[in-house]
Amino acid sequence: MRKITIIGAGQSGLLMGIGLKKQGYDVTIITNKTGEEVYNGSILSSQAMFNDSLQIERDFGLDFWKDDCPPIHNISLTIAAPDGTKAVDWDANLTSGPANSVDQRVKMPRWMNEFERLGGKLVINEVTLDDLEDIAAANDLVMVASGKGDIGKLFERDAEKSTFDKPMRALALTYVTGMTPRPENSAVCFNIIPGIGEFFSFPALTTTGACDIMVFEGIPGGEMDCWARGASPKEHLEMSKDILKKYLPWEAERCHDIKMTDDNGKLAGRFPPTIRNPIGRLPSGKVILGLADSICLNDPITGQGSNNATKCTKIFYDSILKRTEQPFDEGWMQQTFDEFWDYAKYVVAWTNAFLLPPPEHVLQILAAAASHAGTAQKIADGFNDPRDFFPWFMQPDAAADYLKKINT
Repeated sequence: MRKITIIGAGQSGLLMGIGLKKQGYDVTIITNKTGEEVYNGSILSSQAMFNDSLQIERDFGLDFWKDDCPPIHNISLTIAAPDGTKAVDWDANLTSGPANSVDQRVKMPRWMNEFERLGGKLVINEVTLDDLEDIAAANDLVMVASGKGDIGKLFERDAEKSTFDKPMRALALTYVTGMTPRPENSAVCFNIIPGIGEFFSFPALTTTGACDIMVFEGIPGGEMDCWARGASPKEHLEMSKDILKKYLPWEAERCHDIKMTDDNGKLAGRFPPTIRNPIGRLPSGKVILGLADSICLNDPITGQGSNNATKCTKIFYDSILKRTEQPFDEGWMQQTFDEFWDYAKYVVAWTNAFLLPPPEHVLQILAAAASHAGTAQKIADGFNDPRDFFPWFMQPDAAADYLKKINT
């Protein structure tokens, strides 16, 4: 029986551990928090997941919230005009199936329990580099699904694949109840405020039940770069409401009566989107494999974080199974990452495009979607598989051809 240890018990680490355990592998997951600590701690992400990613969870037998989590049926997009009106406004159905969002404080403890129920070994401990040497010596494969601390530094930044070397947005999350539902289908309501930033919200399931997640993306140094370190829940909520009142009055109208889901339902910070070398080399020369966010960290502006992590995990999982008794050597690690990158490069390029002032062809397509339902549909469905944005959305010549076609 092959022994595998995973460092990190998030979306990718637990999904991988449970999948491998079901296939008969000897699997250990090491994390620094118990399920109870995760459940009672601060929110970790916004984690809107689309159908292809949810299907992977379903295939792994991990869809425990289908009857409780509010579905997300649509994508809506609004571009705010300087006078506070809507310059562009449209929405479209997710034809692949509903999306959803389960608070990781709910999901991860439940998955931890499932992993242990299946016979997996869950170890609560901080892992040092010295520990990692011992772990690598005792296992056929070590995967790191957490990019924090000294262990994360083992995976060098790939300058060629990493477009940015600094944070491109000041980020904030606010989990709330009391938001007025859309009169139409539920949606990821995406708003662009040119020169200022972005705001989007969507229904979710949290520790207290159904809620809405508010995601703020402020351009650094701008007016939405305003999140005070150590702000109280009340202060954080008021800042959230003030931004909507100032820039997005139609969203503010839905938020007159919102309240925080709990005192831990807030998060603020920033990070540079980064792609890393998938292979980490220990002082002894042993190699370990990075997984998901530890090697491919995207800004959440397109809602791809948990989706990317899930699809990465599935590709790595399949590659492990195909390896049978062959060694998990450096060549195999690089080949496995390359297979993932064949998908992820499109996600990264599309996400990064939204972190820069949008080129004219993108603005033209977004505007065209307001009067051409087929275009709105193509954009909405691209959230499920961002490869579908290429080339018609991302490349100027292809965009021109597309716009000419729909206008004739």
